[in-house]
Amino acid sequence: MTEQDFAQIYLTTPTEFDLESFKPRLEAVLAAVPVACVRIALATTDAGLLGRAADQLRDICHARDVAIVVDEHFRIVEKHGLDGVHLVSASRNVREARKVLGPDAIVGAYCGSSKHAGMTAAEIGVDYISFGPVGDMAGLGDGARAEAALFQWWSEMIEVPVVAEGGLDDDSLRTVRDHADFVTFGSEIWQAEDAAAEAVRLVEILKGA
Repeated sequence: MTEQDFAQIYLTTPTEFDLESFKPRLEAVLAAVPVACVRIALATTDAGLLGRAADQLRDICHARDVAIVVDEHFRIVEKHGLDGVHLVSASRNVREARKVLGPDAIVGAYCGSSKHAGMTAAEIGVDYISFGPVGDMAGLGDGARAEAALFQWWSEMIEVPVVAEGGLDDDSLRTVRDHADFVTFGSEIWQAEDAAAEAVRLVEILKGA
């Protein structure tokens, strides 16, 4: 990854998508903005579907030297040549994932808005933690948000990289951009007709616009 003056971009796929129509959209975004990592976030346990997505999206990402990880399903990582796993339940399964994947794989964990959960995951040995949602995610979760103060504290006190994700509209992006190592773009861009153009617009906000 190259150093830059603004938070790095961490893309998540939609939870459901048609692979053939999604691939050119992903390629367009990767061509338009600098992306550090892509996460396969399919809401399925269908091994065949996950495997096909992993194989085809991996080739797109690795052609651009972009890391690719998968939500939860760490046992498919090695088989499909992925770079690691994103665990959605804080420190749960971190030790098992690390044992299976080895020291060089990416293991990250989502920790909601809990400083304690983040610290526990960091102590166990994750490569990054993510806090969220940052903005409004109406109807999802318990309504708790990861406030800007949490990201500021983390960035000042803890060396493990921190990711901001969930509901990153223009205003919430501005509140965390100076304190997050990575920001996650998912539905924020895929809901737009032109995902690449929306990603470019959001990067301008990350740069200070």
